[in-house]
Amino acid sequence: MESKNEIEYTVVINGKPEGPYQLEQLKSLNILPGTFIRKPGMDDYKEAHELLELRELLGFTYQKTAPQYFASFDQRLLASVIDYFFLTLAYVLLVLFSFIFVEEKTQRIAVSVAGLPLISIAKFIYSSIAEASDKQATLGKRLLNIKVTDLGGNRISLNNAYGRNAAKVLSVAPFFLGYLYSFLNKKQQCFHDLMANTLVIKDRLI
Repeated sequence: MESKNEIEYTVVINGKPEGPYQLEQLKSLNILPGTFIRKPGMDDYKEAHELLELRELLGFTYQKTAPQYFASFDQRLLASVIDYFFLTLAYVLLVLFSFIFVEEKTQRIAVSVAGLPLISIAKFIYSSIAEASDKQATLGKRLLNIKVTDLGGNRISLNNAYGRNAAKVLSVAPFFLGYLYSFLNKKQQCFHDLMANTLVIKDRLI
């Protein structure tokens, strides 16, 4: 197992990643609490105060900050398309399985069409549960490294997730204005985000 002194850190200095440095070497770099630092195993850079060993080494305290990086409309749309793709695929497989028991052609067509609303219902339930989970995201959002949080960047409750997804009706009607509003909002919130006091944030990239 790697000791603290063997871990190598990459530090963003004047906007450019530099290093690697070992832990003790970081003392001479004039690192501030907000300096971006990355070590092996991390998906993205973090601020120095977010790393326990740096708080111990440099005397920083952890500072909980509100999210500053928000998912764009096209990222959110693509995530939704991905989710609907997999849910629709599951529905098609379910319909094909039902054909084992339904042989008449008109009945098969009726079964196929009658069950279409189930996709939207499944999306509503799945999205709510997934966004309230510890991952804070559906499969589509996870593939794009975006997630749903409250205004402080914390995990939302299941009730809040259900309310947020139910409020999407207001974002759709009329003419998807609630979604288009995200282009006018600094935090790229849609109407349903404003009503639920939620954000859709993305990983910080350097």
